[in-house]
Amino acid sequence: MRFFLDASVPDSVGNVLAAAGHEVIFHRDALADRTKDPVVCQTALANEAILVAVDKDMRQLTKRFGVTDERFKNLPMVFCGCSVPMSSARISQSLSLIQHEWDYSEKKVGRRLLIEISNHHITTQR
Repeated sequence: MRFFLDASVPDSVGNVLAAAGHEVIFHRDALADRTKDPVVCQTALANEAILVAVDKDMRQLTKRFGVTDERFKNLPMVFCGCSVPMSSARISQSLSLIQHEWDYSEKKVGRRLLIEISNHHITTQR
């Protein structure tokens, strides 16, 4: 899998993903600081990458139901809503679920990966 990390995501999350053998694109390697969220989403889509974000505004922008930007309705995303110190551990604990949901979402065009990770629960939407 290929992941695109938003600017606010700790490097430790990218390190966990890279150590597990996944390709990681760090925001700073692809975009300038303070790049607007729609451009970040477009960049993730253009790179066929799963967007990893911690910004609640990003989650709202890619929301599946309700008000959303139609350009990003198929953007695969992992929202890490847990505390920064726990984020890399929670991502590590979630990797098998992320892989499973990615495989599932790839079977049909209308599906996308959408996972929310918090300190105490993980939610996936199909």
